[in-house]
Amino acid sequence: MNVADLIEEYILRQLATKEDGKVELRRTDIADEMSCAPSQISYVLSTRFTADKGFVVHSRRGLGGYIRIEVVSIKNLVYRDMIEKINETTPFTEVQGMVRYLVQQQMITNREAAVIMQMVSSFYQSESIDDTERVRLIKSILLTLENFS
Repeated sequence: MNVADLIEEYILRQLATKEDGKVELRRTDIADEMSCAPSQISYVLSTRFTADKGFVVHSRRGLGGYIRIEVVSIKNLVYRDMIEKINETTPFTEVQGMVRYLVQQQMITNREAAVIMQMVSSFYQSESIDDTERVRLIKSILLTLENFS
């Protein structure tokens, strides 16, 4: 095993001891434990603890600095990405594609998709719902799905 593997293993062990999937560590403590430079820890964090691998890393350098690592469900990342992409100019077909993707990935059922699409369709067709309200409603649906996944 190389130093990067050892650092990754150490951090994963620390995460495994936490029920909430969050751990707060100090670079200097890890560096002392692993007999390595703090820059090696930064390298491991930036390459092995990324969002696409299901992690969120918050870091503050300097005296009293910390590294907070949180395990995030890949499903939640999908929902967050979709929420970020929805805006006033998002066409109906793009939202429809997102819902299809959720079905294909078995994140929602066909029945749930049908209900969601009925609601979204009515948001787009309604003359009483403006673009801003439509965005808020669609994002609300996605947030609800994220919270229940």
